[in-house]
Amino acid sequence: MGICDERVVIVTGAGGGLGREHALAFAAEGAKVVVNDLGVSNHGEGGSDGPAQQVANEIKEMGGEAIANTDSVSEFATGKRIVEQALDSFGRLDVVVNNAGFLRDRMFVSTSEEEWDAVINVHLKGHFCISKHACEYWRAQSKAGETVDARIINTSSGAGLQGSVGQGTYSAAKAGIAGLTLVQAAELGRYGVTSNAIAPAARTRMTEAIFTDMKPPEGDAFDESHPGNVSPLVVWLGSPDSREVSGRVFEVKGGLIGVSDGWRDGPTYDKNAKWAPDEIGAKVMELIGEALPPQKVHGT
Repeated sequence: MGICDERVVIVTGAGGGLGREHALAFAAEGAKVVVNDLGVSNHGEGGSDGPAQQVANEIKEMGGEAIANTDSVSEFATGKRIVEQALDSFGRLDVVVNNAGFLRDRMFVSTSEEEWDAVINVHLKGHFCISKHACEYWRAQSKAGETVDARIINTSSGAGLQGSVGQGTYSAAKAGIAGLTLVQAAELGRYGVTSNAIAPAARTRMTEAIFTDMKPPEGDAFDESHPGNVSPLVVWLGSPDSREVSGRVFEVKGGLIGVSDGWRDGPTYDKNAKWAPDEIGAKVMELIGEALPPQKVHGT
């Protein structure tokens, strides 16, 4: 018995890295898994059905149930097809884990339109294309009087929460995902759907070339950067046990789990009249002095 017995889960970008670990961890807890992956490079180039099928085969070898899917998450029609495949294969859908993504790192002034569109599409639009169709299914169930206990688990990033030098596009997409999570949680609770996000730090194809401190340790030391450390939280968030938790962003690395405290109202002053431009500066500096300093942008 596992905490996700008989639940049906879609995990996007599950051919390697974090997504693979999520898929295997859900299967180990009794879930049936749709393993989605395009099999592209770190930059979103190429494509192969090998990675998705390999992970699906691993799940079957461990006695679980899984199917492979190689549709793009960034296209509306194929997002619907992924959801339909889950329903056709397993008869239901309980959890969507939006994990797929790639990098096109560039300083902002050097970023091309093509690079901007590619990253926004796979990360931010990709979260929309899957979740939109899943939520239509769950809403229809709820309106038909069925009990819904569904989950959306989004993937933000420290880059989205604090920003990251050289990753303007990626940071913008991941910040958008954090905001989307809050709105989903507020709107979908009435249908029995929760939405949460994670901001993981782990060693994957996307990070190991950038963050050299994530290399595996020698010997039997705890490997805090292993992507498998992130998955237990994701599985719990996908389980019935988490139904009271929604609209949260969790930072997770190694054995650390933290609840991120996002934008909140800070110090204010109301003049109760229109300001003159030349009197604004002094008051703004006073308010900044009263406010907590912002966290540093990654890379500064």
